[in-house]
Amino acid sequence: MKHKLLWVLACCALNLHAQRLKGNIQTQSNVPLENVSIFNTTSGAHTHTNANGNFTIENTSFNDVLNITSLGFKPVNQQLLASDFNNEFVIVLSPNPISLDQIVITPQVDALNSIVQLDLENSPVKNSQEILRKVPGLIIGQHAGGGKAEQIFLRGFDIDHGTDINLTVDGLPVNMVSHAHGQGYSDLHFLIPETLDKITFGKGPYYADKGDFATAGFVGFKTKRQLKNSAVSQEIGDFNSLRTVGLFKLLDTSNADAYVAGSLFTFDGPYNSPQNFNRINLMGKYTYTLPGDQTVSFMGSHFTSKWDASGQIPQRAIDSGLIDRFGAIDDTEGGNTSRSNFLVTHSKKLDSNSKLESSAYYSHYAFELFSNFTFFLEDPINGDQIRQFEDRNILGFNTVYSEDTALFNNDFKYSAGVGIRYDDVNDIQLSRTKNRERLLERLAYGNVNQINTYAFIKTKYSTGNFTLEPQLRLDYFKFDYENKLTEQYDNQSESKIFASPKFNVTYSPNSQFQFFAKTGIGFHSNDARVVVANEGEDILPAAYGADLGAIYKATDKLVFNTALWTLFLEQEFVYVGDAGIVEPSGKTRRMGIDLGARFEALDWLYIFGDINYTYARSTEEPNGANYIPLAPDLTSTGGLSIENLGAFSGGINYKYIKDRAANEDNSIVAEGYFVTDLNVNYTYKRFTFSVIIENLFDTEWNETQFATESRLFNEAEPIEEIHFTPGTPFFLRGKVTVNF
Repeated sequence: MKHKLLWVLACCALNLHAQRLKGNIQTQSNVPLENVSIFNTTSGAHTHTNANGNFTIENTSFNDVLNITSLGFKPVNQQLLASDFNNEFVIVLSPNPISLDQIVITPQVDALNSIVQLDLENSPVKNSQEILRKVPGLIIGQHAGGGKAEQIFLRGFDIDHGTDINLTVDGLPVNMVSHAHGQGYSDLHFLIPETLDKITFGKGPYYADKGDFATAGFVGFKTKRQLKNSAVSQEIGDFNSLRTVGLFKLLDTSNADAYVAGSLFTFDGPYNSPQNFNRINLMGKYTYTLPGDQTVSFMGSHFTSKWDASGQIPQRAIDSGLIDRFGAIDDTEGGNTSRSNFLVTHSKKLDSNSKLESSAYYSHYAFELFSNFTFFLEDPINGDQIRQFEDRNILGFNTVYSEDTALFNNDFKYSAGVGIRYDDVNDIQLSRTKNRERLLERLAYGNVNQINTYAFIKTKYSTGNFTLEPQLRLDYFKFDYENKLTEQYDNQSESKIFASPKFNVTYSPNSQFQFFAKTGIGFHSNDARVVVANEGEDILPAAYGADLGAIYKATDKLVFNTALWTLFLEQEFVYVGDAGIVEPSGKTRRMGIDLGARFEALDWLYIFGDINYTYARSTEEPNGANYIPLAPDLTSTGGLSIENLGAFSGGINYKYIKDRAANEDNSIVAEGYFVTDLNVNYTYKRFTFSVIIENLFDTEWNETQFATESRLFNEAEPIEEIHFTPGTPFFLRGKVTVNF
């Protein structure tokens, strides 16, 4: 009787005096889960798991109910027992289709990234060009036969091929510094879309672990650790389109996973002069869990592609009847490129609240591109074809220590990292050529060696409904350029240090609203040839940014997001790879608003949309002459997807970009477009049959456009006007996938 009375008194004490609960959340394979939301439905206390899957929640008592949610897992409502406070509290989550009700609004978790993961789950990417389109507000375009990196538009930037956006795959950098075609050149075609597991992104220069090129934002891609099953697919369509993909699970044990993937893609395109495009991709990944809470992963990949291109064509050639929309002035354009990657990552759980993660990588990259933008402007006899070439080795290392602790009795998390990247670029050149064979003149020719070492610290302090995130990054650059056009040895070198502080605040008064304010300084480096030509002055111009936004979860099935933002860029010098010259671009200011919505109308129907407005101007030019060429002011993407409607799935989506200025005084306008795509899938046992239609309504649109001065062979004087690459017309493909 006495013992029973003591037990009752102990239980009453637990109810009356809330205390701290510690626990761990993991998958059925004993893999710890990060950023799992834990919400005490009784007291209102909330927290989330760290990188080791551990959490601590305050103000929690016996009999309280914890709501535990994570994207891609079945939610759990767990009533606490008295023993949970004395023994190790472990929850195992079961996989479950991603849905909006799994997104929990708290100050600690970035709900926008959860939304993108939901988009990816509901509408998987179908080819490598679609990967970037999953980022809200980001528009891409292709203008060189499919083999060249896509042109990117984001937040009022014509980012070209990556100048103002930081891109990585499993931490492996994608942007190329001092590239033959342009600074920041980013070719994502080495990533097989079917191996993509997760996308993280952030807009603006607010993230200390993202350095060079992270001014308009960053996008990080993560490949799958393991495959659910093996699969082979065959896709055939218009314009001699053929794509074969194989995914093969080699190992799936309690402590090891391994798979290989490969794809072949060929395409002629709708052009009168066929593209003859072909690309081969290979990839393998092996992950092993070591004793002592350690995990090591090895990833290797290779891709190579080759293509012909019709190039950008002038509007006047079509108006005069010289060519049609899919014709060419110079059909000898094209190129070839390849990239081989090797990446090893290691993570070690040091204790229940700290972790060390490291990675090392090597890439070999080759690039050759033949282009002709001005036809016979410079050379009326041989034409203006140029060749850009480089052979590059990239080596790097990165390590990050993170810890969850307490400060002033509140949650405090920090991560500190250091790293280095070394680019060895050989025979980087710009030459005048004819018919891809005859070398007429070398305009630039040399070797680049570029080093970037860096250190950063990110902190996150949570108190009540607020999270404060002071951050700081420090970068050191060393640029070397050996000019091989000079008769005597000519090697020039410059170096620079750049500090970039950031500060972000998040406030969530309840489980429906999240408000955030972000501010920070970022930068993008300039080409080594610009740096030495400018004697190291103004070579790392700063970008000053600020965001003010909110996320509103109106119901379990409806979420809205919005942000007001501004970004100011200092003077910079840009190396124009197509001309081999240095151009100052001056100071610029951009302001805008982002709006987005996600709605699960039915269990099988998901509706999404984003609209983005930007006002972008040069600050050093008079009104009317201060437009930023090709900077989009209004863009929108959206659509709907269907999942698990019996054996059917699919979706329809659109992309829209408004007319925009193609030159500084808006006298030349790049036409906007609205293009719609459709896909329908039917699954029968192990087979999935798909129909994919790009440009469903056969819209006549210009995918990429430039205001260019050119001269045709029979013209006496040059003319400046829109030159464009026509967008693909109605494009039908059929696909069969076998899972085994």
